[in-house]
Formats: sequence, C-alpha cells, structure tokens
Amino acid sequence: MREYSIAAIPADGIGPEVIAAGIRVLEALETRLGDVKFNFKSFDWGSNYYKKHGVMMPADGLKQLKPFDAIYFGAVGAPDVPDHITLWGLRLPICQGFDQYANVRPTKILPGIKSPLRDVGPGDLDWVIVRENSEGEYAGNGGRVHRGLPEEVATETSVFTRVGCERVLRFAFRLAQSRPRKHLTVSTKSNAQRHAMVMWDEIAEQVSKEFPDVTWDKTLVDAMTVRMTLNPKSLDTIVASNLQADILSDLAGALAGSLGVAPTANIDPERRYPSMFEPIHGSAFDITGKGIANPVASFWTAVQMLDHLGEQDGAARIMRAVEKVTGAGVLTPDVGGKNNTKDVTDAVIDAIHSSNL
Repeated sequence: MREYSIAAIPADGIGPEVIAAGIRVLEALETRLGDVKFNFKSFDWGSNYYKKHGVMMPADGLKQLKPFDAIYFGAVGAPDVPDHITLWGLRLPICQGFDQYANVRPTKILPGIKSPLRDVGPGDLDWVIVRENSEGEYAGNGGRVHRGLPEEVATETSVFTRVGCERVLRFAFRLAQSRPRKHLTVSTKSNAQRHAMVMWDEIAEQVSKEFPDVTWDKTLVDAMTVRMTLNPKSLDTIVASNLQADILSDLAGALAGSLGVAPTANIDPERRYPSMFEPIHGSAFDITGKGIANPVASFWTAVQMLDHLGEQDGAARIMRAVEKVTGAGVLTPDVGGKNNTKDVTDAVIDAIHSSNL
C-alpha cells in the first residue's frame, strides 16, 4: 500500500466546495486502485481565520505543512478583506517559503467544452505555461512614502536574479523536451524592459544550448496575446515571468472555455519541500454557496498532484474520467451546462469506478 499525506487548505469562496469534490474523487480512486491511500488533513486557514486571529495562517504554518507530501489548495480572497492581505498572508508565503519556483499551468480544450475561438476544438489548443513563481514582478520589493500627501510615492521593484531565471528556463526547456512537439516559446518584453528582460533573453539563449533537440522561439508578451488567439496551434510549451505568465494563463483558461477547468501546480522541482496544487479560478464570490462551482479544475489539479507523486496510472484514470464526463455533456453553467457541482463530481466518480482501463 502506497500512502501519501496531503494537507488540504480549502480557504475561501468556492475553495471549500471544489476541494471537497476533489477529495471525493481521490477517495474513489483509492477504492478503484486498491493499493494507494491518501491521508488528508484539513487546515482552516484563510479569510475567516484572518477575521478571528488577524493573520491568514499561524506563524508556524510552514512548519506545520513541511512534513506533508503535497498541499491541495482551494482559493484565496474575500470581498471584505483586502486582496494584498489575503494573497500575501497565505498563498505567496507558501509558494515562496517552500521555493515552489515553477508554476505549471496546462491548458487544453476538453471534449464537450466549446472554446470562444472560431474553428478551434479539442486537439487544436494544447499548451503548458510555465510561470516563474518566486521573484520577478511579485518579489514584494518596494514601499510607500509620504502616505496620504500629494507627494506620496509608491515603488514596486521587480527582482530578476540569474539563478532564478536560469532554473525556471531550464525547467521549461526540460518540460518542452518531454512533450511530443519539443517546442518552447519564451515570452519577453525586452524592447521596453531593457535590464531584467534583456537578461532573461540572454539566459534563455544560453540555456537553450543544453537542449539541442528542443526548438524554441521568442515572442513579446503583447504579441503573445495575439498569437494565442489567432494562431493557437503555433504554441506548445510557454515560459514567462511571474506577472506575464499570470496574465497569459488566465487568457489561456478563458480560451479553453472557462477558468473553471484550469489547474495549477506550484512545484519545487528539487523536492525539498511539499509542492502545492490549486485550481486557478479564484474565490468566485458571485457563485459561492450556490452549488454550481465547476469542480473540473480541482480534478485536473489532483491529476497534476498525482503525476508529481509518481502515481501516473491514477492521474491518467482521473483525466480519462473527466474527459468522458465533459464529452457526455455533464457540465456546469460556466461552460454552458445545466449541471451542478455534485452532478459533475458524481459522474466523474462513476466513470472512475466503471472504467476497465
């Protein structure tokens, strides 16, 4: 019996709904496989915890999480708590504290889900976006002086280090190397950001020499949005800075039909710390508690978690079940369906149990 300890942090908004659905699916997989066990421990950290304690998680939060094999995260954010408090109080301390420097966001159009792009369907859009996840525009370097005065100044200084750029670019080239097309597109903005992004370009050129079997090209981030919408088949693996990839991956999710199906893995490739897996849709205050949140992103996120843990068979089973269910038209409203969260979850569980593969 292979056992894994999973820290579940449902957190805010629809996070508890989709993480509960994901745990049900993983428990169904346990039953189906018979030789794997997931031991979940839930943590009540998030905005409600903040309202009671003044912090999003306790001071020893990272110490509590470190022994786990993985972290299964819901969403962070609340209408009555400032966004910079929720993000910098929970998600980013985990990502940065555990040096989860590679954020991996796969995107593809699932069967039964319609893309807003004209004449594009399953198989036509199949990308993986790698986001630098530890520094760049989200380094947190800066400050404000003369608050409230006409002379007030706020600075937000991006931080790009050679080691930070090298390691995420090398990770992206290695990922591209593992995919059938062996192609990487490097996103940049070196025409305007003449220091950090020029260094980013130079390091990409240097790292590319380690991967002679990978073809690669470079695209300015603004041109990348055009390329994603007008020529999606030209892209496969994409790597970008923290802010650039954050924006591009949301666009990618929308082009695939909905952010409700888009997953994320925050990876420490060296496996010194637990990696964290989360859907990218956010708290979705407008539908919280209505029972219609799309759980597919949390299922796909679980697939990423299983892949990282070395459970490729289980990962493939869940992904096949998801594609069977969406292809059969069992869909939540965000992707044009009439089903609720429980309907989709039950259907995926049934598909896992009934599969002979």
